[in-house]
Amino acid sequence: METIAVILLSVTAVLTAWSGFEASKWSGEMSIAFSRASTQRIEASRQAAAADAARAADLQVFGIWLEARAGGDQALETFARERFTDHFALAFDEWIASRPLRNPEAANSPFALDSYVPPGQAEAAAADARADDYFAQALVDNRRGDNYTLLTVLFALVLFFGALVTRFSSSRRSWAVLTGAGVLFLVGVAFLIAFPKIV
Repeated sequence: METIAVILLSVTAVLTAWSGFEASKWSGEMSIAFSRASTQRIEASRQAAAADAARAADLQVFGIWLEARAGGDQALETFARERFTDHFALAFDEWIASRPLRNPEAANSPFALDSYVPPGQAEAAAADARADDYFAQALVDNRRGDNYTLLTVLFALVLFFGALVTRFSSSRRSWAVLTGAGVLFLVGVAFLIAFPKIV
């Protein structure tokens, strides 16, 4: 009985240390993923700000064009149109082709068209998507770390009951406690095998 208890305690001590190591590693992975998510959020904000600035500039030039068009100032209208950015000119041409003054189904402005994509808008959306992915991965890593922490507690129970084996005067009680410790040990090993690992 003592030999079995010693072997059980020795192996459990190693597995407890391994579980603590895995919990620590998964915690590190979680921190890295959260950091990457934060970096991508910052990038998304930067790109969104660039898109907003481009949209504001396009809106200002478009406003000048509208005033010139309404006032019949051909020279100012041409001047403004020549200063359209490439991404806005594409949407503007599509909008003009829809004959907005005569077609009630035409978009209210070029800015309402899908073809209007200011620089930074797609990049901001992509960075946001990457941030969401990293954040989701961080939550998964956190759960894995928690699982290994619970496994460490389970192995600590095995150590506790294994240490009590020799404290009973009754051989029957000692075997019962040792059997219980062995069952907990096997449950812990099964979880340890099933859990993903970082080596």
